[in-house]
Amino acid sequence: MASRPKALLSWSSGKDSAWTLHVLRQQAEFDVVGLLTTVNGVHDRVAMHAVRRTLLETQAAAAGLPLWVVSIPSPCSNEEYESAMRATVERAAAEGIEVMAFGDLYLEDIRRYREKNLAGTGLRPVFPLWLRPTDVLAREMIDGGLQARITCVDPRKLPATFAGRAFDASFLTDLPKDVDPCGENGEFHSFVWAGPMFRSPVDIALGEVVTRDGFVFADLVPLPVEQAP
Repeated sequence: MASRPKALLSWSSGKDSAWTLHVLRQQAEFDVVGLLTTVNGVHDRVAMHAVRRTLLETQAAAAGLPLWVVSIPSPCSNEEYESAMRATVERAAAEGIEVMAFGDLYLEDIRRYREKNLAGTGLRPVFPLWLRPTDVLAREMIDGGLQARITCVDPRKLPATFAGRAFDASFLTDLPKDVDPCGENGEFHSFVWAGPMFRSPVDIALGEVVTRDGFVFADLVPLPVEQAP
């Protein structure tokens, strides 16, 4: 049997990328060989989600995959971002990787941007969750055992009190009607700490909730081993 094409997965540490990994493994069309994440080089945290790099590394270990970290400056221009990503894509192509998978759901402009940037690189973009109804998808994640915490909230779209909450059925029920159940329009971001894509949970505790640059962030901290359940 011919070997499956190798794939990198764009990994935000949140629910959409985590569920994409689960779906890719179920479909078994590609061999996922790594998780690709952009990290703020100044603060050593996942860009936008503001998740600590230590937690990101624990996630990757729980998923059984190597982590490909792309360090970007803060602030970061689009030119700087694209230059950093271009170098990583070149490395991936040199290592025989043929596919880049994304957890995007329905934003056409983002999909076109990704397709444009990968054109001619030797890597083919795929979107396993594309156009799945987000209300159905959100409940599918929860029913499937995914467990996550909300790490970032845009208070212009969602009350700040949602920061730090569990992504669960109660969370979905409490969401305002105009907020996407998966936060696809930037209403919120998450960190997945358990689910079918992991060998074991990532033990965390909720730290300080702060407002910075117009967003509300809930800091998640690694739970010491002696306190882990």
